Amino acid sequence: MKKYILSLALLALTAMVVVISIWGPEALAVYKDRDVLNAIRTQEEETGGVGYRYQLSSNEKLYILSQCLNSQSVAGTEQSVQTRETDITYQELTGTYAFVVNHNGPSGQEITDEEIYESTNEGLAVLKEMGVLPDEIKEVQAGSYEATLYSAIDVPEPRNNVAVWKLSLVGSLQNANKENRLIDAYVDADDGKIYEFYVRSKLKWEEIDPDELIEKWSSYMGLTAPEAYENDNPLLETTPYYKKYVFTTAGGERTIVTVGFYDGINELFLKISK
Repeated sequence: MKKYILSLALLALTAMVVVISIWGPEALAVYKDRDVLNAIRTQEEETGGVGYRYQLSSNEKLYILSQCLNSQSVAGTEQSVQTRETDITYQELTGTYAFVVNHNGPSGQEITDEEIYESTNEGLAVLKEMGVLPDEIKEVQAGSYEATLYSAIDVPEPRNNVAVWKLSLVGSLQNANKENRLIDAYVDADDGKIYEFYVRSKLKWEEIDPDELIEKWSSYMGLTAPEAYENDNPLLETTPYYKKYVFTTAGGERTIVTVGFYDGINELFLKISK
């Protein structure tokens, strides 16, 4: 009798296992669907690396801008060649680097044409406080300066690009008193940092310490420490008063930065080049 009952129990258990194996997964799926459907859930996603341009280091941005400026003409004043403004579309870009006018205007993540003057004045104030520029340098005003937005583009890798504003004293004031004025400058369109500048002041070259100036400027820009540039051709400069430095990216690309002075017009400049 006990053996018969045990056989029935085993048969019932076997039948239950068969039923569960057939209907169990479907029932479980229905249960999970009831838990998921009609319920709102949020999930955080990593988006830090997504943007309208790659995140470049300060040294990389400096290098790209230097290459692009040299693919056109280097900005300056009466004693240097003015940058050409080109009106071309991206599809027409050729070569390795291109420096073109951005006729589309700021993208929404960049300093606007209404904000660039205030942003530049903030940069000038920082540079004066650091001792890079004389305190007498006047603020820039919209009526006295022209502002043009440029894109410096690594053509083979166009997502590697730098947006900059160029500020220049307007042509109608070229014959006006320029003492203690900013003459030309390139300003980062993202953070307002001032790359190149040409300023008139009462300073003499003997009163300027280029080593101290470049150290303070590189700290302001967030650049790695510069090294003195020894392999220099004096024929490349139109003034005997200058000193050159080199900044290197993590990939080994080098950018030359020159601190110089035009005697006679008392113009201090800092420019970047290949």
